[in-house]
Amino acid sequence: MLGKWNKKDPGNMQFKSLIPATASGGGMSASLYGVKQGNNASRSIDQGLIWAVLALLFLGLVMVYSATVALPDSTKYASYQTTHFLVRHAFSIAVAFAAAFCVFQIPMKTWQELAPLVFLCCIALLVLVLIPGIGKEVNGARRWLSLYVLNIQPSELMKMCAIIYAADYTVRKQAYMQRFGKVLFPMFVAMFLVGMLLLLEPDMGAFIVIVTVVFGILFLGGINARVFFGVLLALSAAFALLIAFSDYRRARLLAYLDPWEGDNALNKAYQLSHSLIAFGRGEVLGVGLGGSVEKLHYLPEAHTDFLLAVIGEELGFIGVTIVILLFLYIVKRCFAIGAQAIALERTFSGLVAKGVGIWIAVQCFINMGVNLGVLPTKGLTLPLMSYGGSAILVTCAALALVLRIDFENRTMMRGGAA
Repeated sequence: MLGKWNKKDPGNMQFKSLIPATASGGGMSASLYGVKQGNNASRSIDQGLIWAVLALLFLGLVMVYSATVALPDSTKYASYQTTHFLVRHAFSIAVAFAAAFCVFQIPMKTWQELAPLVFLCCIALLVLVLIPGIGKEVNGARRWLSLYVLNIQPSELMKMCAIIYAADYTVRKQAYMQRFGKVLFPMFVAMFLVGMLLLLEPDMGAFIVIVTVVFGILFLGGINARVFFGVLLALSAAFALLIAFSDYRRARLLAYLDPWEGDNALNKAYQLSHSLIAFGRGEVLGVGLGGSVEKLHYLPEAHTDFLLAVIGEELGFIGVTIVILLFLYIVKRCFAIGAQAIALERTFSGLVAKGVGIWIAVQCFINMGVNLGVLPTKGLTLPLMSYGGSAILVTCAALALVLRIDFENRTMMRGGAA
């Protein structure tokens, strides 16, 4: 966290930004934030972060194949080959690598200059996807733009664009972080517009993630505490009203509270009950790779939203723990790289890196919570692992931004210019 409580004036409680006015220097900042100079500084990029990402991508590819190998036995996928989803997922990873390579080539200074334009272009895509004949509708939701070889989901792009815009916005408004009218109100209006467009698709899960990440970045930037928590309560109330006045969302919540009740287990809590059965069957070591029973047309969306349940059944508690630890490592590195950037007076870059860390942490928490029955069912994929081209592409691109930030940090620590 980049904020502290202001102890001198309890009546005017606020977060004090720790964004430094002057850099503390390469050596000092390196030791302070855990980035060693010696051998690590001689490398141009964070090797550990790359290997963790590759490990999750490879494991995801294997588990997507395992979760979909039996799908052609059903009527819906009867015309598909057993390797259909494997090939498409591998293709999505290849496209994601290409996109990540391109993103890495662009300096963070350029991203900061383009931040407002990038955000506006993404809003335009959110509008475009709602137009009949342009947006592609699947299962009653209009969330995709077809590019023939790949379907693009603008809501996924908005997650990355919102991080870039919020980081730039926080830097530009740093002098006014304690004033509601100057900082929070304009961002509140922007998030309201994004929210309305996402709820029309509908995609409430993406909206929750985006709002959490954006206001998390503002929190790190040092906004007024009372105003921040006031907005947080208002947003919580808004989400509660969205659930209360939506029949299917309310039904999902009630089913989540008692998934084993007869009607719930066969309807709204069907996915959750079978997900819990999968984890129960996996126990500690799992039933073995490919041995899942729940993926055999019992657990819907096993290759997307509920991939973790298949991992739990086939690889057991050990497999799920490894996945969680890999994600924890990635989030930790995002925050460490962000802290290093801020220590080097690269505030925008630091907030972007930490924003990516918040995004991955929040989305993993929600997806895992849903799979384990801790949270109500919500359609959010497991980053880097679940089947879905847009999600993998955007997540890899966002992590490429973090690697770019780390590259520029190391360049500056060696005396070069970022």
